[in-house]
Amino acid sequence: MYYAARGQNVSPERILLTTSTSEAYSYIFKLLGDAGDEVLVPRPSYPLFDYLSALESLRPVPYSLIYDGSWRMDLDALRRAITPRTRAVVLVNPNNPTGSFIKKPELDALLPICAEHGIAIVSDEVFSDFAFAPDSHRVQSLTGVDEVLTFCLSGLSKIAGLPHMKAGWIVSGGPQQLLAQAQERLELIADTYLSVSTPVQLALPLLLSIGEGIREQIIERVRENRTFLKKTASGTACHELHCEGGWYAILRVPRTRSEEDWCLELLDHENVLVQPGFFYDFDSEAFLVVSLITHPETLQEGIRRLTFAFARNEAD
Repeated sequence: MYYAARGQNVSPERILLTTSTSEAYSYIFKLLGDAGDEVLVPRPSYPLFDYLSALESLRPVPYSLIYDGSWRMDLDALRRAITPRTRAVVLVNPNNPTGSFIKKPELDALLPICAEHGIAIVSDEVFSDFAFAPDSHRVQSLTGVDEVLTFCLSGLSKIAGLPHMKAGWIVSGGPQQLLAQAQERLELIADTYLSVSTPVQLALPLLLSIGEGIREQIIERVRENRTFLKKTASGTACHELHCEGGWYAILRVPRTRSEEDWCLELLDHENVLVQPGFFYDFDSEAFLVVSLITHPETLQEGIRRLTFAFARNEAD
């Protein structure tokens, strides 16, 4: 029902339930790699892949997302990162925290690369419903990809705002023979762990239905907060980077201090909590990451204090 409502043809046989996307990654990494094999992961991105891959004895190899007014994959760097031990490319669509979706030309260029080297694609789509505006060039989901082995991940935590219900899933796709082998082996892994409880499985249709209303509330709040942030930050010392969706905003701030010093200054003197860009492996400083899921009144006061702190810094 979730994918059908989005016009995506996903048969139930292609769906495997997990307790979370983190567990989904563990299943897929077990399936695809042996100890010492490699997975390509985006940079910047959420600081999770080092741990998830290490727990499966795999090595994460970063490929860059480039910002030139908008975010895009560095496909040349990705090609250079491929070795005989590369087993998968991880996409976060949209990326967290950059909020950037993969575009159709990028996917068209990526698929032949993966096919040539026998590399699978893992597409994390937990934020795919949270776009700020439509874009005909955007790839909403990779569930329709059949050129290479593909695994699309999602779950209740984000799409229904229910992180404690512990239900996620994998949608597998790809060439028929590879897909059949992958599904058989994934089912063996899942049956070995038996992690998804029966009550949650039975409740999924209702939880997904409830999630539609929750998503609307989340999208409304995130858009309202982003509009306020853009308006308030305009003309100040901090600049919001272009973002297409998700729950976060990235601010480029003066390099008069390190990201850590800015975070501590805002926390100690303004009681404002933000995250430094180095948490997400940004290549350079200085960037701050702001949560847009915060209650609007709280966020608005926090942004006022943040911009005041930057204005005071300029005056000094």
